[in-house]
Amino acid sequence: MEDRQTKAFEKAGSFFAFGDKQFKEAKEKHNYTDKNQLVSLGVGMICPKDTAEDLLKELETIYKESIAQDIAENGIENCIKRELNNHEAYYTRDTESTAEALSDYPNATAENIGKIFRNKNYKIAV
Repeated sequence: MEDRQTKAFEKAGSFFAFGDKQFKEAKEKHNYTDKNQLVSLGVGMICPKDTAEDLLKELETIYKESIAQDIAENGIENCIKRELNNHEAYYTRDTESTAEALSDYPNATAENIGKIFRNKNYKIAV
């Protein structure tokens, strides 16, 4: 997913800036002469107005395809187990952040997450 996102950012001419200095440097690097030709897409991402919509669509497609690939390669049960571990649910006894992380995954319902969480004898595929 990261490689595809990076290519999409480059294709759209977008960049990330978290302050005036970074913004000015990136603007010069990309030869953007008019600040008004750029839009903020959030979390520090800046993009030319004329490619912003296409970039957002492409990023959404990449995201959905990456979820499908993750499920195809690992199975939904292993995706849930991985996220339970990533969010330290067994230490915190809280599965809410796991459910949030998997909210776009089909079949990663609260019921399925809870069922796997309660099964203490699982082995995660790595």
